[in-house]
Amino acid sequence: MKTRPSQDDLDVYVWEGKSDIADRVARALANFDVDVIRADNIAVSRDVTSVRMSVAIISVTVIDRPSFSVSDWQAGHGMPVVWVAAEARNSDPRVYPPEYSNVLTADFTAAELRTLVFKVAGVVREQGARAKAAEPLIATSACMRVFLSEVEAFADCDSTVLIRGETGVGKERVARLLHEGHRRYGKGPFVAVNCGAIPDGLFESHFFGHAKGAFTGATFAHKGYFEQAHEGTLFLDEIGDLPLYQQVKLLRVLEQSCVTRLGSTAEIPVDFRLVAATNRDLRELVRQELFRADLYYRLAVIELQVPNLEERGAVDKIAIFKALLGQILPEQEDEVPDWLAALVTRTRFPGNVRELRNVAERVGVMVRQFRAWDRERIGRIFASLSEGVIPANERSPQELAERNRIIGALDAHGWRRQDTANFLGISRKVLWEKMRKYQIVGQDAEVAGELD
Repeated sequence: MKTRPSQDDLDVYVWEGKSDIADRVARALANFDVDVIRADNIAVSRDVTSVRMSVAIISVTVIDRPSFSVSDWQAGHGMPVVWVAAEARNSDPRVYPPEYSNVLTADFTAAELRTLVFKVAGVVREQGARAKAAEPLIATSACMRVFLSEVEAFADCDSTVLIRGETGVGKERVARLLHEGHRRYGKGPFVAVNCGAIPDGLFESHFFGHAKGAFTGATFAHKGYFEQAHEGTLFLDEIGDLPLYQQVKLLRVLEQSCVTRLGSTAEIPVDFRLVAATNRDLRELVRQELFRADLYYRLAVIELQVPNLEERGAVDKIAIFKALLGQILPEQEDEVPDWLAALVTRTRFPGNVRELRNVAERVGVMVRQFRAWDRERIGRIFASLSEGVIPANERSPQELAERNRIIGALDAHGWRRQDTANFLGISRKVLWEKMRKYQIVGQDAEVAGELD
């Protein structure tokens, strides 16, 4: 069984130089839901386009290469770096770029590697979460203004809300607005849970908590998510990924408003508002008997559909891009060149605001690094986004068949990329690239439907 070190997927890119570390890294992370990717040349490093959380592990010997420019590489995508020291250099900070302080010795252990990688990734995620929670939800377009008026209208009611929308549209931000707008629950905690990130067999412990001594290693009592959200809001993201047997237990808590911790017989009353989100069609899942009808009707008292970036149009794309860029370059937010604004306008972002945020960060790092709006370098960032994407009207019968096969496999495996990749006999990285190539985003309305 693989486990997740966090609620987000993680890519680890390894530049090993003269040191043979890629295999050691892969073995150290083999039991975690992490993709370890050999990227040991400058061409690959410039082609990294994933919008997922990424960490680089780089041997310090790479610095000796004439073709490797640390500043140029860092400006390209700005992922955090863990350096592996060469034996001759050990951990002497004078041989590393000054902005990096995460260094492993050449004889690092698997435990040391895991600790540092997950620590670095956790810090970046925490910073990103704080930034996203603090940033305003921009609503310049008419459709977004209408949507936010609906959010405001339903914020101060006790009913359960189901938020629907594509990947990266900002469903958690909408959930926070609903939480903050409630007169009573808004004063309590906001507990966010990714239902697709709960390891098999640990649902009860995570959601219900456990008593001291309930199992080996339970040296103290633990409150589960239901208790943590007491008198506040419980946000269940990707609710469509919840297995049927877990859906039954969730429904029982909603009906009885009490929980019993593992290893205990005492019932604990809980009072929270439930907000759920999904990028899947729950009605279709109900028809396929993959989602309980009674839970669906309990969740969908109020349904909100978040517009995607294409629906919001150029006005919101530009406004969001400038706002995100302003977090990195506050003095230059209003100086975005017309050619860059045009690039943002005509680029399709299947990952929606999440992908646009990633692009804005990369552009901001590049401008700050080179102190200029380098049109050629910035152009490469945008070129990489559409590279390999095949428009719907240009797909061959073989490509249409492959696209439908991938969507069918995603449907059969609950749109869990790792399980789908295993079924198809490819890596998750390859699956992600094929999804980008065929513009497969979230769950299609129909298997054969197009996204143009």
